[in-house]
Amino acid sequence: MEKLSQLYEGKAKKVYATEDPDLLIVSYKDDATAFNGLKKGTIAGKGVINNRMSNELMQMLEREGVPTHFVSQLSERDTLVRRVSIVPLEVIIRNISAGSFAKNYGVEEGIVFASPTIEFSYKNDALGDPLLNEYHALALGLATKEEIEDIKRYAFRVNDVLKRFWLSCGVTLVDFKLEFGRTADGKIILADEISPDTCRLWDTATGTKLDKDRFRRDLGGVEEAYSEIMGRLEKNLEVTK
Repeated sequence: MEKLSQLYEGKAKKVYATEDPDLLIVSYKDDATAFNGLKKGTIAGKGVINNRMSNELMQMLEREGVPTHFVSQLSERDTLVRRVSIVPLEVIIRNISAGSFAKNYGVEEGIVFASPTIEFSYKNDALGDPLLNEYHALALGLATKEEIEDIKRYAFRVNDVLKRFWLSCGVTLVDFKLEFGRTADGKIILADEISPDTCRLWDTATGTKLDKDRFRRDLGGVEEAYSEIMGRLEKNLEVTK
């Protein structure tokens, strides 16, 4: 499958048309951004890691009953996916207090919740991706009530599967962001990516951050953290094969 015209370039990926109107090629970049693009940089090798990790986890989720856009990996950085219309909602699942949750609600990081929380943000860079609730989403016409119910059900299922997997790697899944899309026939499926860019991943024993917070907070060792989390994933996959 060959790349044709570039359709879109985002903060971390480029999207290309193919000869099949129902399929696209996503190409992962090493560019890194934070705080709605106010901080920019490069994480060497990030695109290769995020592509492989996202594809492995998408396939795992497919086996667990979560439909995704993944079709096949074409190269280190390129993946063939189903074309979808992205639902303009960022879906955040939180298991432990961290990041904006801790800041917004005046609590310390590291509080383990009795049950996971879910948040929606309006996917709109110009507005700073503001938080909204289901009623706002309905009022703005971002999704139907049925679509929101599907999204919530899939998001919590993703959390169950990924928490279990990462724990087996000695990693705690703190929180993560998902995006969903509509297929041509109107079905809701998981899209975008699942990677250290979109998840907070802490070493279970030490609490060491193994994700993009190392870039956001100038903690250093960013490339090493991405390589470490990828190594744990690959080791676990080898053991389970």
